[in-house]
Amino acid sequence: MTQPPPPPPQQPPQGGGFGPPPEQPPQDQPPQTPPAAGPNLGKTPEPGYGYPQAPQTPQTPPPAAPQTPPQPPQGYGYPQGAPAPQPPQAPPGYGYPGQQPGPYGQPQQAPYGQPQAPYGQPVYGQQPGYGYPQQTMPHQPQAGQPGGGKKLNAQMLIIVAAVVAIALIIGGGVWYASSGKDEGRENDTAGQSGGTGGTDDGNGGTASGKEKAPSDPSAKVLFQVPAPEVKNDSTVVVSGSWLTDKAYVKSGIAQIVGYDRDKGSELWKLPLAGPVCQASRHVTDDNLTAVLYQPAMPTKADPSHGCSQIALIDLDAGKRLWTKTVKSGDQVMNFDNITLSGKTVAVGSTSGGAAFDVSGKLLWSPKPADSCYDAGYGGGEKLVAVRKCGSYDQRQLHIQTIDPKSGKVISEYKMAEGIEYASIVSTNPLVVAADVGDSAGDGSGISDFFSIDAKTGKLRTRISAPGEQFAARCEGITRVEACNLLAVGNDRLYLPTEEHDGTGKYSETNEIVAFDLATGKQTGQRADAGDGYTISPLRMDGGNLIAYKRPPYDKGGQVVSIAGGSFKETLLLQNPATETVRDVETSMSPEYSEVLYSEGHLYMSKVYASKRSTVREKEYLAVGFGTG
Repeated sequence: MTQPPPPPPQQPPQGGGFGPPPEQPPQDQPPQTPPAAGPNLGKTPEPGYGYPQAPQTPQTPPPAAPQTPPQPPQGYGYPQGAPAPQPPQAPPGYGYPGQQPGPYGQPQQAPYGQPQAPYGQPVYGQQPGYGYPQQTMPHQPQAGQPGGGKKLNAQMLIIVAAVVAIALIIGGGVWYASSGKDEGRENDTAGQSGGTGGTDDGNGGTASGKEKAPSDPSAKVLFQVPAPEVKNDSTVVVSGSWLTDKAYVKSGIAQIVGYDRDKGSELWKLPLAGPVCQASRHVTDDNLTAVLYQPAMPTKADPSHGCSQIALIDLDAGKRLWTKTVKSGDQVMNFDNITLSGKTVAVGSTSGGAAFDVSGKLLWSPKPADSCYDAGYGGGEKLVAVRKCGSYDQRQLHIQTIDPKSGKVISEYKMAEGIEYASIVSTNPLVVAADVGDSAGDGSGISDFFSIDAKTGKLRTRISAPGEQFAARCEGITRVEACNLLAVGNDRLYLPTEEHDGTGKYSETNEIVAFDLATGKQTGQRADAGDGYTISPLRMDGGNLIAYKRPPYDKGGQVVSIAGGSFKETLLLQNPATETVRDVETSMSPEYSEVLYSEGHLYMSKVYASKRSTVREKEYLAVGFGTG
């Protein structure tokens, strides 16, 4: 039965709550350099990792259930009869079983990188594109579950991902980002700023950043965008969100819509022939961005049409300036990722990479004689390629800073053979993440970070970041820019620690710590989330770090600015503590959602849509909060 189109965004009820909105008329290798020392946060966590069963009394906070993305339903495009991967169970104690916890952030007695148990997790992604190698390869792993014991070991990751990659309906997977204007601007993307600020205003405030604390940080719900209707038990990618001076722009099902930043009223709608597969997190000075989408809607007979359509979008006018495809012989190529650097749109895949000028001119495309291929690109201030050479079992990755106009290689760093995947965390300064030897063992895609001199291609330092200690993650298998819960600025790498017991009963918390990209050592700076809160980096604001705090059971979330010098936190936004608002806010945690903050406005949105589990449960594609 055909479902009616989703209603337009509505204004929230009085009081900033959620619920059915009032009716309104619709609107139209690792290097030879030894790894740096592990983290030392100088504190010992409380024992008992995980939540005990809380007494059911109003005075006692209930244990927070781990956030898990909706399980992919059985339907067309999904393996029939295959058991759905199960979410991880919290381990019985804070370290490994039978161990007493040591100082927090220090490696435990268990072998480095070994998980406590094979964890499962849902995986989303796209079918193999044209020219995809026929080996059994992991494809599009989903981020692990938040909270303690939330990740997946490498063997399980490969098994689950290989099964799902055979039959997933559409490309794109899940992208987590804090998107907006390119580096150094107010909507700087997460992990991509090379800002050199960090001075305080005398009070540890935001003198080096543009984001200022409002007179009253209390926020209210500005608007809510209902989740779109999804047919046939399918799951559809709705990846991509951006901010301009006038609009909050969000991908829907086979469309991109611009909303008023304060009211949520629809400003424009741009239909697409098929669902968005991937969206660039970068935006040019004149508010242009790029997306990759399917040429038609999926059907039961044809669950995926491939991600072949490359489009340049004007976010101010709500127009598609051009759509391009790339051919290999007579076949139209499918791509896995898309990015933007200066005036260049670049796409990569297992069949190679291509690039277009914003005018639509083809700059380069794969050469059949090439023995190597550009698997993907990192954009922003510079353009960096992850180029793969060698056979599948003797792979070598070349991290190349390239001229975005000609594709000429400026510098190159060769990673050790055996490192199959790498992610571009930042292009300026150049930071790459990789799971060396599958040693992370947790599905995060990160065991080490590599700080590279983009001018010479020489390694500056290597930072060891064990998955059981830090919560950042990168996909890296097909989407080389798909990193979240981290940021780069002030020539430092900012990482959140994993959650651990707080001081309060049943509470958990974590911290953000900083690593020097020249030495690989921790700077000693630490920002505490506070009891019950979980803090995650969003992006840089000049020399300051913007971070989001996911709330405990009885409070609303927060956005804070962390001064680059003193690391003093300044509250920028405090969300309502009402249960209905908090439920929706926590359903869009940074692990599985897109989170944008700018000038007293916080926007949170889903990255995929699926058939609703119950008609009584109100679901949202996006929600906006604002102060003042």
